[in-house]
Amino acid sequence: MTALTLVSHHLCPYVQRVVISLTEKQVPHETRYIDLANKPDWFTLLSPLGKTPVLKAGDTAVFESAVILEYLEETQANPLHPRDALRRAEHRSWIEFGSAILNDIAGFYNAPDDAALRAKADAMAAKFARVEARLVGRPWFDGATFSLVDAVYGPVFRYFDVFDRIDDFGVFSQTPKLGAWRAALAERPSVAGAVTPDYPERLLSFLRNRNSALSRRL
Repeated sequence: MTALTLVSHHLCPYVQRVVISLTEKQVPHETRYIDLANKPDWFTLLSPLGKTPVLKAGDTAVFESAVILEYLEETQANPLHPRDALRRAEHRSWIEFGSAILNDIAGFYNAPDDAALRAKADAMAAKFARVEARLVGRPWFDGATFSLVDAVYGPVFRYFDVFDRIDDFGVFSQTPKLGAWRAALAERPSVAGAVTPDYPERLLSFLRNRNSALSRRL
């Protein structure tokens, strides 16, 4: 078996996707954390984009979370994608939608004033309403089977565990199915264990340093 090392960052939601997949597949691996604000030279050699995650498989570095997830699907047991090609493609589409929501989240915590903060919250609520309309069962995205879509949205919802400490932004006020999915994901061992125990404190510290409308509420 090729030795795997995951180059990680404590707050990166894209890293969390990979950790959840590795855990669900029961794949042994080593984790190596880096500071993205002070990237070591060895990391910049591995990652042309300068981002986490990077999965080092033997002497080969694989970067970008979507690529890493597909590599794990192709090489490891316990698949997380549907077997049917069309359903698999649809799941990949919703994974991309999850990445778009992460972009909105970044815009939200970087919003310079309250008006921009409200606009970003509304944009997220609109996207989550689209996800709400797609949910077809419980407890997971597609019903009874945990998938890569679940692995992607677990880290998305984790941000709101911290945002909810700051204020009620009404993002999930009209999405009861999403609320149930969020709660189920929070209890899934692979999702809960995808971050270190000090994740909330690390995220709050990160948010305080944004010089944004959200940071001024802390």
